[in-house]
Amino acid sequence: MLTALSNRIGDVALLLAITWMLNYGSWNYIFYLDMMKNNIEMMIIGGLVMLAAMTKSAQIPFSSWLPAAMAAPTPVSALVHSSTLVTAGVYLLIRFNDVLMNWWMAQFLLLVSGLTMFMAGLGANFEFDLKKIIALSTLSQLGLMMSILSMGFYKLAFFHLLTHALFKALLFMCAGSIIHNMKNSQDIRMMGSLSMSMPLTCSCFNVANLALCGMPFLAGFYSKDLILEMVMLSYVNVFSFFLFFFSTGLTVCYSFRLVYYSMTGDFNSS
Repeated sequence: MLTALSNRIGDVALLLAITWMLNYGSWNYIFYLDMMKNNIEMMIIGGLVMLAAMTKSAQIPFSSWLPAAMAAPTPVSALVHSSTLVTAGVYLLIRFNDVLMNWWMAQFLLLVSGLTMFMAGLGANFEFDLKKIIALSTLSQLGLMMSILSMGFYKLAFFHLLTHALFKALLFMCAGSIIHNMKNSQDIRMMGSLSMSMPLTCSCFNVANLALCGMPFLAGFYSKDLILEMVMLSYVNVFSFFLFFFSTGLTVCYSFRLVYYSMTGDFNSS
């Protein structure tokens, strides 16, 4: 219900943008976006599209529904909440990136998505639900995509969207296998020494986790390192710089916390 009611806001903004774009005689906006992007109507349409993308991709202030949606079954989460539904807003902004760039909305989006990335990474370090940790990790990577998109590097955002979809779906499927074998308990404090009892699942889990952390020569390294390199080469202030790099450090932190709680030690379910 929280997901439905939060997403209504973005749906209303999307329908308003669609209805207003009838003004231009066509919805095939690839033909007129570069000419009409300085119109005040097109700027309002871009603001509506950005509101829709912020609710669909769960940025602040609409970010509460994504970790709460982890009550869904795990195949649903592996498809919908890792790579499909929550990246629709990012893809919409990739398509509309010309409208965003010559306006103050891009700077606002950089602030909001950087804070989303930081908040999700900080929250995942204190969470004890396995799927909720992975959901907050998804939220952190969505903030990374949105913030690099608002700096103008839309191809890097799309590349990170694709690589993140691959390893995050693998993480969710491994988590679903672990939860099923733990007899539907999602608490990571109950787990432990899973690398002895479920070696194949834990191997895939570790590979996906290292790709998420940006281990060199894995898929996440190429997109994430390129994004961070472009942040270092760009003209951003020290606050945005701190948000990018500290959130990347927090990603490594909660990933290895997850490995520490679930893979190593003693089996705590008894």
